[in-house]
Amino acid sequence: MAALLVPLAACATVQGARAPSEVDIPDRFALVAGEVDAVIDTRSLLPFEDPAYAALLARALADAPDLQVALARIDAARAGARGAAAERLPNVTASGGVSRERTSTATFGGLPQNIPFDTDRTIYSASIDAGWDADIFGRLRASERAARARVDAARADAAAVRVALASDIARAVIGYRAAEARLEVIEQDLAEARDLERLTDVRSRAGISPGFDLVRAQSLRADAEARRGPVEIDRTAALATLATLTAQSVGAIEAALAVSHETATALDVDTALPELAVPSILLRQRPDVVAAENRLAAADAEIASAAAARFPSFSISGAIGLIALAFGDLFSDDAVVASLGAGIAGPLLDFGRTQARIDQRQAEAAEAFAAYRRQVFVALGDVERSLGAIAAADVRAAALSEQLGYDNDNVGLAGIRYRRGLDTFLTIIDAQRAANATRSAEIIARADRALQRVALWRAIGDVDELPTTAPSAE
Repeated sequence: MAALLVPLAACATVQGARAPSEVDIPDRFALVAGEVDAVIDTRSLLPFEDPAYAALLARALADAPDLQVALARIDAARAGARGAAAERLPNVTASGGVSRERTSTATFGGLPQNIPFDTDRTIYSASIDAGWDADIFGRLRASERAARARVDAARADAAAVRVALASDIARAVIGYRAAEARLEVIEQDLAEARDLERLTDVRSRAGISPGFDLVRAQSLRADAEARRGPVEIDRTAALATLATLTAQSVGAIEAALAVSHETATALDVDTALPELAVPSILLRQRPDVVAAENRLAAADAEIASAAAARFPSFSISGAIGLIALAFGDLFSDDAVVASLGAGIAGPLLDFGRTQARIDQRQAEAAEAFAAYRRQVFVALGDVERSLGAIAAADVRAAALSEQLGYDNDNVGLAGIRYRRGLDTFLTIIDAQRAANATRSAEIIARADRALQRVALWRAIGDVDELPTTAPSAE
């Protein structure tokens, strides 16, 4: 047998899938000062200080439709793996039956009259049959390996769904808080504009200021009213997004968002960034990269399974049963029948069918490697992009905060100069418009600063930092 297997094994050599190690991964990120050789805590990048975010995330991880879909796919992959493992075990079946037969004597060319022959008879039978594929060339083992790799890929896909849920909910909560803050500012602007309009109307009626000043004040008030509509749309869109992600009613979402948040909201972020792991370590925790790597492993195992189909399969089969012409005799010693045997079967002339399957599996493996390589560089690019965006967002938020202080001072100074007759009413209107615009821009910049940190967390894919209230995918 050994002499037979050596030449067969030599013929079995086929090109497997390319290894993940063939992808050239950079040693460090370009836009970060220092990196560590370990997984780091990235929880501070998410708005957990906002109680509404923590509550909504817990609900989503417990019952979000997208996550339920991912968990169902894990169950399907596990069932496939159990089936592949069972293929390597013996197959045992039991059967029983009863049949009534009538035989014509003409079948035997006629029988002499003195020879008795019962043309009608009833046959009773029962048997247990067993068969086992020895899997000498590893076809079934490779199929089981592929199935287990697909389970790991499904688990990673579920982790990726959790990452997406956490980041999408964070983005929606940040958007809602930003809309809330902008609406508060607009209401303040509107109240101030109405006061200014009333004051100008009084002054105009008294002949102290020209009628054109009243028109300008009315324009400022109308501008504040007009700015409210688009922000209300943003607020409603954030609520709808949260309802979709958490499978909760809008009323329940609003109740969660109404939770007291005096200490912090999603717009308040820790400006200090956590240290990042080096790229090779970071990629190990990003679920979509892990899923792609496991699909590559499954494709490699499928090549091995297809290649093993070129060789003979060795099987052992056996059966034991009972057969009798009378039911009362079915359990007698004379009714026992048995068989035991071994067999070998293999392709002799299949006109290239097996090789075509091997070629197909190799092409699928090449596709899986390309998908893995693409996912690696998507992940690295996401991190670099987020780091650059955070730096820019921090600078913009700081600059707008400083500008807002100057604009508020300008409003006060314009009012003083107007009352002293040193400036026109237009100066007050211009100063107020500039301050209103800066207040709104400063809120948007704070929101963007928080959003870019969420984007970095998603790029890192640190699913271990999420609450453990979700259904287990293990």
